Amino acid sequence: MQQTDAFVVLLTTVPDANTGERLAKGLIDQEFAACINLLPAMTSFYKWQGKVECDSEQQLLIKTRRDKIDAIEQWLTDHHPYDVPELITLPISDSSQDYLQWLNDSI
Repeated sequence: MQQTDAFVVLLTTVPDANTGERLAKGLIDQEFAACINLLPAMTSFYKWQGKVECDSEQQLLIKTRRDKIDAIEQWLTDHHPYDVPELITLPISDSSQDYLQWLNDSI
């Protein structure tokens, strides 16, 4: 396994599968990400504007390079239906060289 900090997984939530598919396709079309997984529905509890909310959401796992984070954040700000979209960065600390090469070549 190669250790690197050049690659990350970004997390964002979406209200439904249609939104998730639209955002995933857009991010890949823009070559901001190599692969995006849309996970099945989950229940999210959070505080918004002073009230505890409970909604069904889906999670996107966005595999990309660290140098694309700012562009992805701006693109999501422009295209995401939420006022404040989640954007959490998780480093990819270990992976196969072949996978990282594919990820890099796909962006």
